[in-house]
Amino acid sequence: MSAGGGDRRLMSDINVTPLVDVMLVLLIIFMVTAPMLQEGMSVNVPQVSAGPLEQHEEEPVVLTIDKSGGMSVKKSQVSLDTLGEQLKLIFEQRADKTLYLKADQDVSYGQVVKAMAIAKQAGAAKLSMVTKPPEETK
Repeated sequence: MSAGGGDRRLMSDINVTPLVDVMLVLLIIFMVTAPMLQEGMSVNVPQVSAGPLEQHEEEPVVLTIDKSGGMSVKKSQVSLDTLGEQLKLIFEQRADKTLYLKADQDVSYGQVVKAMAIAKQAGAAKLSMVTKPPEETK
């Protein structure tokens, strides 16, 4: 005779109650935190007492290169040979030595790099590329 009670079999079924408990707790946690992730946190940004940024009175210097490789600076046509001289004359009279490069997307990379090198030698301190803003996907 056994002391613990008679007909004892091994338990072959998986007890899913603890698994369901853990899954429900995780579900509740995700349901509570998901809205916080989408909305972000509420932040009060400080007010600025300074005035707006000063605008440069000088018109920006824009170097435009079209599909065929033609160049213009400040809306006047220039060639690759005279580009350096034109830019040097312009930058000597300006405090802001920023050049905005507006090149057609079909222009060869080599031509754009040549123009950038000439602009740097002519005294351009900063070079900014003019591009279209990215289109929003719907």
